[in-house]
Amino acid sequence: MINVALLGNPNVGKTTIFNAITGLNQYVGNWPGVTIEKREGHFGNDIKITDLPGIYAMDTFSNEEKISKNFIEKEQVDVIVNVVDASNISRNLYLTTQLMKYKKPMVVLLNMIDSAESKGIKINIDKIQNELGCIVIPMVAKRGVDLENLKHAIKTAYKKPTTYKVYSEVEKETYSQIDDILKRSTNIVNNKKKTISEKIDDIVLNPILAYPIFIGLLYTLFKFTFEWVGGPLQELSGGWIETYIQSPVSNMLANSSDWFHSLIVDGVIGSMGGTLPFFPLIFTLFLGITLFEDSGYMARIAFLMDKVMSKVGLSGKAFIPMILGVGCSSPAIMATRTLENEQDRKITALIAPLMTCGAKLPIYAMFVSIFFPNNQPIVIMSLYLLGIVVAIFVALFLNKTQKNKEHDPFIMELPKYSLPTVSSLLKNTWQKSKGFLVKVVTIMFAMSVVIWALSSFNFSGFTSEIDNSFLAYAGNIVAPLFAPLGFGDWRAGVSIITGLSAKEVVVATMEVLYGDLNSVLPTLFTGLSAYGFLVFSALYTPCIAALATMQKEYGTKMAISSFVYQFVLAWAGAFYVYQIGSLFTVGFNGTNLINLAIGTTVIFIILRVLYSKLKTLSFNGKVEEYETLKMSV
Repeated sequence: MINVALLGNPNVGKTTIFNAITGLNQYVGNWPGVTIEKREGHFGNDIKITDLPGIYAMDTFSNEEKISKNFIEKEQVDVIVNVVDASNISRNLYLTTQLMKYKKPMVVLLNMIDSAESKGIKINIDKIQNELGCIVIPMVAKRGVDLENLKHAIKTAYKKPTTYKVYSEVEKETYSQIDDILKRSTNIVNNKKKTISEKIDDIVLNPILAYPIFIGLLYTLFKFTFEWVGGPLQELSGGWIETYIQSPVSNMLANSSDWFHSLIVDGVIGSMGGTLPFFPLIFTLFLGITLFEDSGYMARIAFLMDKVMSKVGLSGKAFIPMILGVGCSSPAIMATRTLENEQDRKITALIAPLMTCGAKLPIYAMFVSIFFPNNQPIVIMSLYLLGIVVAIFVALFLNKTQKNKEHDPFIMELPKYSLPTVSSLLKNTWQKSKGFLVKVVTIMFAMSVVIWALSSFNFSGFTSEIDNSFLAYAGNIVAPLFAPLGFGDWRAGVSIITGLSAKEVVVATMEVLYGDLNSVLPTLFTGLSAYGFLVFSALYTPCIAALATMQKEYGTKMAISSFVYQFVLAWAGAFYVYQIGSLFTVGFNGTNLINLAIGTTVIFIILRVLYSKLKTLSFNGKVEEYETLKMSV
C-alpha cells in the first residue's frame, strides 16, 4: 500500500481533486486530539490518500500547519501530492520548497493552468519539472482529472529517488530562488488587463458599495427563499400532505377509538405533516448559501467582516465559525478549534450559536407567513442581522473583561469567482439540508408522540380538553415567565421549552397543541408579540446537541454559561421589543412603565452575575499546543 499525503494552499482545488481520486471510497473523521476534519480515501486497491488541511507554509504558525507538519514527520508518508495554483505559482511554490526538505517523493499537480494562461503565464512543463526535480502534471481539475495518468505518476515517484535542490530557510531568499526557477521555466506576457474576478472585486469590495451589496444580496436570498421558490413549494407540499395523507388517514380511522385517532391524526401526522413542508424553504435557503460559498463570494464576506471583528477584539477568522453557525451550531463550535488564540476560541464558541441556524427557519417561516405575509424577506433578514449584531456586541463585552490580549493576523486566500456545476451545487446543498429530514423522522417523531401523550392525558386518563392535561399543568408553571414578553399562553411557553431538544420541535409542538395555526395564532399573538417571539427564538439557548458539543469541547462550565446567558439575552430582547413597542402602539401607561422598570432591574442583576461568572472562564489569550486539546464529538 502506497501512503499518499495530499497537500496544498487553501482554494487551489485540492478538495475537487481528492473527490475525483477517491470517489465514494472515502471516509471522514477527526485528527487525534483536535476537531479539524480528517479525510481519507483509497485510490484503487493499492494507494491510500490522506487529505491534509489547506496551508500556506510549514512554519507551524497555525494549528492546521502543526497537523500537516506532524503528519509528514511522524506518519508513514510514501509520496506527497502537492496541488499548486498555476495562476499564483510563485506563492504556491514556497510550500513546495518546504515540502522538499522532507526528502520524500513528490508529485506536483499544476492546477488551474487555464487561469494561468489567461493571465499571460505560459509554463514549460518539461523545464519546471527538471528545475524542481519531481513529476509535474498540468490540469484543470474542475473539468476532470486524468486518474490513470495521476496513478502512474504516483507509482513512478514512489520508485524514483529524490533529487531536490537545497533551498534556504530564509523566506526572502527562498522566494528569490523560486523567481529564478520561474524565469527559466515560464514565459510571462505582460498582461495588464484585469481578470474577471478583479473587476468584480472592484465593485463588491468597494469601501462604499461593499456592505450595501452584501445587504442587497442577503435580501435577494430571502426573497428567493420565501417568495419566489421556497414559499410556493412549501404551500404546495403542505396541500399535498393534507389532501393525500392527513384527510385519507383521518377517514380510515373514523371508527377507531378517540385516543388512537387523535394519536395518529393529530399527534403524528399533524405535527410531522405541519413540519415537513418547511423542507423546501430550508433546501432553497441552503442552495443560495452554497452558491455564495462555491462562487467565492462567501470568502469576501469573511474578508469584509474582518474589519468589524477586529474592532471587537477578534480576528476575521472568527467569522468563519459564525458563518458555519448559519447551518448548524454544533460544527460551528467545533470549527473554533482552528483559531490559534484560546480567548478567541472560547468567545467565538459562545457567540457562534447566536447565528440563525437552519433549525430556526421553520419558526420564522410559520410566523412571518401568518403575521407578516407582505414583508417576509425584510423580517427574516432582520432576524439574521440581529444575530450577527448581538454576537458582535457580546464579543466586545467579553473582550472588555480581558487585558493585554495579543491579536493574531488574519490571512485568507480570496478565491477566484467561479460558476459551480449544477451537480456540485445540488450535492453540497443536500449535505447541508438533509439533517432536517433526519430530525423529522427521529427527534421530531418521538417528541410529537410525547407531546401528544402529555397533552391528551391527565390523572383521570384520556381527555379531549387540552387545558386539563399533564402538559397544561406544567405549562402554567412556566407561562408567567413569558407573560411580560407578550406571549403568556402556556402552549407558547411549552413550545419554547421543547425547542431545547431541537428548534424545529417548536413548530411541531404548536401543531399538536394549537391545531390550525393560521386561525388560532392571530387570536393569541399581535404583530408586536409575534415579532417578540421571533426575536426570542433567534437568540435563545442552543439545542441540546450544540450544548453537548460545547461541553465536550470546552467543559461543563462553558455549556452552562452558554445556556444561561443566551436565555437571558433572548428574554431581554423580546421584553424590550414588546414593552417599548407597546408604548407606541398602546400608549404610555403606568403598567408599561412599571413592567419596564422591573424587567430592566431584573435583567441588570442577572447580567451582573453573569459578568462575574464569565470573567472566570480563563479568557487569558494563552496559545495552547494542539497535542493537548480535547477530543471532539
